[in-house]
Amino acid sequence: MTMRFCRYCDGPLTDPDDTVLLWHEEGMSGPGRDIYAHRAHADLVEPDTSVASILARVLIAKAMRPGT
Repeated sequence: MTMRFCRYCDGPLTDPDDTVLLWHEEGMSGPGRDIYAHRAHADLVEPDTSVASILARVLIAKAMRPGT
């Protein structure tokens, strides 16, 4: 069995009735992974925006480059 951890508090999720599947994160070189949280923390977790931020910086730099 795979050990799961809460995305909000990093605590282990040992009780299936207290575990909530939040979403699935795609992987760069694999199948990705499911993101879980304790039931009490499910509404407190926000998605990781770092990937969108990096993509926005790349697109801005590309748009500012002359000749494109």
